[in-house]
Amino acid sequence: MSNIYITTPIYYVNDIPHVGHAYTSIACDALSRFFRLKGQKVFFLTGTDEHGLKIQQVTKDKNIETQDFVDQMSTNFQNLTKTLNLTNDDFIRTTSERHVRSVRDFWSRLQNNNQIYLDKYSGWYSVRDEAFYSENEIIDGKAPSGSKVEWVEESSYFFKLSEWGDKLLDFYKENPEFVKPNSRFNEVVSFVEQGLKDLSISRTSFDWGIKVPGDEKHIIYVWIDALTNYLTALDYPDIKAEKYLNYWPANYHIVGKDILRFHAIYWPALLMAANLPLPNQIIAHGWWTVEKEKMSKSMGNVIDPNEMILKYGLDQFRFFLLREVPFGNDGDFSISSLISRVNSDLANSFGNLVNRVFSMTNKNLDGLVPDAEITDKEQILIEMCDEKISDYMVFFKNVEISKALESVSDMVSNTNKYIDDMKPWSLAKEGKLDDLKIVLKASLEMVRIISILFYPVMPNSSKKILNALNISLDSDKSSFTGENQIAPLVVNQKIGELNLLFPKIDKIEG
Repeated sequence: MSNIYITTPIYYVNDIPHVGHAYTSIACDALSRFFRLKGQKVFFLTGTDEHGLKIQQVTKDKNIETQDFVDQMSTNFQNLTKTLNLTNDDFIRTTSERHVRSVRDFWSRLQNNNQIYLDKYSGWYSVRDEAFYSENEIIDGKAPSGSKVEWVEESSYFFKLSEWGDKLLDFYKENPEFVKPNSRFNEVVSFVEQGLKDLSISRTSFDWGIKVPGDEKHIIYVWIDALTNYLTALDYPDIKAEKYLNYWPANYHIVGKDILRFHAIYWPALLMAANLPLPNQIIAHGWWTVEKEKMSKSMGNVIDPNEMILKYGLDQFRFFLLREVPFGNDGDFSISSLISRVNSDLANSFGNLVNRVFSMTNKNLDGLVPDAEITDKEQILIEMCDEKISDYMVFFKNVEISKALESVSDMVSNTNKYIDDMKPWSLAKEGKLDDLKIVLKASLEMVRIISILFYPVMPNSSKKILNALNISLDSDKSSFTGENQIAPLVVNQKIGELNLLFPKIDKIEG
């Protein structure tokens, strides 16, 4: 089985984490857990981007030491990884010595390949975006993102980006899955087809960053600095290192659509120029609004993930973010939507299924997994289950997590319908023990399978259910053996008791 390398973008430390950061991180974590369930080795990376003019300006305004500031802000993101229950294997910081060494080597590699030259830059620059924009991209004096731009004239090193346009277009043609969703891929191709200009990759007007080797008046452009993090974590510049050999090129760079250009155009061009392999896929997700309004500090509507988790539960929060919006689309965050999703999909549907199956088994069968042969009715349920698992596998690999979760929710609905049709409570009253055993055996198996499929998104709740079924996630019983098969429960083994997993939320809390 191939190894899998999954990355979040590294988060800029000019502000505290919000729901957008949480969304990307949770998606990467769910993807990482999915592949680990399949028995594959995964390296999952996240971290913080700590250089650039924007950071220096913030600390100057606050009259604090820049390093102290980035240390503090990076800690907020490191704490978030624990709050979100992420399984990241590394947390990269761009101010770390290993990263500085990596970036300087990458620069030298480009320079040795005659990809860099010294000239003068004159043009528009957005401090907020840390991005250069051409004249035809400026709209009403602002960048396409709406941020302010300023005219910059200074000595600068340039990367020969213009030489890589045709090679990029050839690469896109040969790799039509390189950028997802397809609409974003088309945007990238269109941008490159219009022609690429050489890219300014150094600044002299500030000093908070990594110095250019051999010319320390220049600071390396923050995006070259940031993008190289994906190599740093694999022990680059040692391209014979075990991590590098095992995990590069990356399988999935998961990014917001606002930084797609850097990842889908600049990054592959830089890697080509450095004679290094290109990542397999860039997945660009959408933006979150809040109650149909753009999220901003001035509006006072920034969603704090810590607060949401405290109020509504971690697994509930993770489930809502990944189920509510097809990955790649923009989404709207509202408390009423969160409550509705949790109540309908978790409390009333999945939670109800788990509760009724466990309570009936404990009440009528002394909590023992029944030894029973299934009938044609159960066979229909199993065949439906196999089909949904196949869908789930495909959706997850394609980072269509909302659709994967929809497949599992369909299994929940079908199992609840099966129980309603078979009426095990009536079978118990009528003393039809053999029939009752068949229904509860099938239902317990469905609860087990569904819990495993939900595990990448709701690990805490799934583990509680599986532990109550005497299944460890480290055992073969919990893994996908082959593509669709999952080992069954052990008959006559006693199941545990479960507290209410997903309490219904009755009202919007203030």
